[in-house]
Amino acid sequence: MSSVASVRKRASSTMGGSHSPDKPSLSITTVDQKSMAPFFVSTADRVVSLATKASVTIFCALVIYYGIINPSADSTLNTKRGLAAGAFAVCLVGLFQFNDGPFIRPHPAFWKLVLAVGVCYQIALLFLLFQTKENARALFNYFDSSLGIPPPEKSYAEDCAITWEIIYNQMDVFVIAHTMGWFCKALVLRDYWLCWIVSIMFEVMEYSLEHHLPNFAECWWDHWVLDVLITNWIGTYFGMKACEYFEVKHYSWRGIGEIPTIRGKLARTMGQFTPYSWVKFEWHSTKSFRNFIAVIGILCLELQCELNAFYLKYLLWVPVSHPINLCRLLFFFFMCLPALREAYQYLTDRNCKTFGMHAWVTSICIITELLIVIKFSEGEFTKPTPKRIIVLWTILLSSLVGYSIWRFGIPWLHGRSSSLPSPVHQTIPEVSPIKASHSTNKTVKHTQ
Repeated sequence: MSSVASVRKRASSTMGGSHSPDKPSLSITTVDQKSMAPFFVSTADRVVSLATKASVTIFCALVIYYGIINPSADSTLNTKRGLAAGAFAVCLVGLFQFNDGPFIRPHPAFWKLVLAVGVCYQIALLFLLFQTKENARALFNYFDSSLGIPPPEKSYAEDCAITWEIIYNQMDVFVIAHTMGWFCKALVLRDYWLCWIVSIMFEVMEYSLEHHLPNFAECWWDHWVLDVLITNWIGTYFGMKACEYFEVKHYSWRGIGEIPTIRGKLARTMGQFTPYSWVKFEWHSTKSFRNFIAVIGILCLELQCELNAFYLKYLLWVPVSHPINLCRLLFFFFMCLPALREAYQYLTDRNCKTFGMHAWVTSICIITELLIVIKFSEGEFTKPTPKRIIVLWTILLSSLVGYSIWRFGIPWLHGRSSSLPSPVHQTIPEVSPIKASHSTNKTVKHTQ
């Protein structure tokens, strides 16, 4: 017991909330897995183990009952049952066989399940990619009879006069959803500058593509005041405040059984759904060309993920209010949380040589969605791109290329040697996102 007590004392002194206020994310914490093994056997582990065994038992029982004992004569119902059983089987395999991700709260099994759902979603996207546009719409109608009908598209630029009546009409449920969405994006990106860049660039994308999608047409004050300066900023502000809270919060790893009071046990149970620890993202996008390109790639994927949502619902005739849109948003939120954490570790940790699985699957899903949009867009958008949009993007891309050449291609201008600067590396405390690929790493890193 003395060894366990010393381990706990050592863990709380190194991993607790006593981070330096200047560099809360750069403290190096490596904990030997064997020495901490008795400490990390928690009630959550036992609960998840029991739940996993129960899930396997129930799954096998349902497969035997509906597949053999009591099959249905309805071919539509059989198809839905078969697809559901296949997806559930993939999720069970993921729970047992996938490597641990970068997060351990509420439990590593949860993030394995998220990854398994991502694999199922990617399989569904690939199947959809090989269909025609008409067959894809009919497929959605096959699973939900309310789909398969072109939904009405609302324009927000019919009257741009600034009156209380018009402003009130623009304040619908999507304003709240907009704010909550940016709160979640701030938790994912963990950087004010990146949030502002994404916020502004998405409005630019709406300007650029309003000849494709009618609901991208908005009044100027809707774009820059209501969206950027109010809803986006409020969501980003509170999201970053939550990040700052998690940075300086004191984290306790006591087991529920060691807490004497009921109130303490409840607080510890609720704490299971908060981060184990927290890392502030410092992307250093201008420190090296490698980091610069990586951040540009992350921003492009983020913007494309948002654009895909609008194009897919337009091309597949899915109304905005349909639950499938909300499910997709929640899916990408839970996928992007560990994906961005893995990407950050890849850029800043010398020992991390490849992306983690969450980052790979998230990127592939976004790219596959884009391929579906490109394929199904044939014959849909006949209006030519306005010249002002071509000029705008020529200026933006030329400025981006010019800045990269000025910043990284002319070393003597900045007093640097002719070689490009090496990436800024940090040793990031974290559960390794690619633990199986680095079997020589014998440390457990506990930071989110």
